[in-house]
Amino acid sequence: MTVRDFNTNDLRNALGSFATGVTVITALGKNGQKVGMTANSFNSVSLDPALVLWSIGRDSNCFEDFIAAEAYAIHILSEDQQELSNLFAQTGSDRFAGLETTEGLSGVPLLSNYSTCFQCRIEHQYEGGDHVILVGKVLEFSDNGSKPLIFHRGGYGAI
Repeated sequence: MTVRDFNTNDLRNALGSFATGVTVITALGKNGQKVGMTANSFNSVSLDPALVLWSIGRDSNCFEDFIAAEAYAIHILSEDQQELSNLFAQTGSDRFAGLETTEGLSGVPLLSNYSTCFQCRIEHQYEGGDHVILVGKVLEFSDNGSKPLIFHRGGYGAI
């Protein structure tokens, strides 16, 4: 089978036709600092055992912190949290400045507002091209039942 050479921007736009939810992933960094980022690469894997996954780009400024983390929290954002998504998508800023958080399992910072939150322990890490795929075992979750923030073709939406 011949592999075609794709234009990266065209491929990104085509992949963007799949509407996804928006998450903020948080953890404790290598030096014990709070780290977090926006991601839409979240997916369920298994109900028994309870496993979920997300992926992080190797060029992410918090890549080393998440790869070294033993645990993390995945916050599925509510439809009114676009500003929070944008905050955690920025680089070079203290994403937690002025935010109220609580301490979750293994000291992981938990956001105070979200649609759903999964607290996970790292189960596996897999190479995935320019990303690493992180599979986590869900240890605890909280579902507030609110409508999710949606991302589609480079923009936000809601159900």
